[in-house]
Amino acid sequence: MKLERLSELMDKAFIIPGTNIRFGFDSIVGLVPVIGDTLTVGVSGYIYSFAKPSGVPWHKRMQMLWNIFIDWLIGLIPLLGDIFDVGFKANSKNVDIIIKHVKSQQHNDFIDGNQ
Repeated sequence: MKLERLSELMDKAFIIPGTNIRFGFDSIVGLVPVIGDTLTVGVSGYIYSFAKPSGVPWHKRMQMLWNIFIDWLIGLIPLLGDIFDVGFKANSKNVDIIIKHVKSQQHNDFIDGNQ
């Protein structure tokens, strides 16, 4: 899925050698104070734009917006924000919300006989 690949690039594209710690372009671009984190919000917004058309309920979309906001806000703090980005992975969390919703809808449609 296109969104999974995008979130992978943003959150998990690279690994710190000798560890299981993964990071992506979100952490790298975030090294540029303020501008970097603000630019990555655009990618997060793109991922978010798939939520409503996918039928994700409003409370889950609010959770997604919260993930984006927290990632941006804490990301503004030099160094600490970049370390936070490595662990928080807002894009991956948001893609997981969309995928889980779509899969649950497909499962419900199958059970209801609306294949």
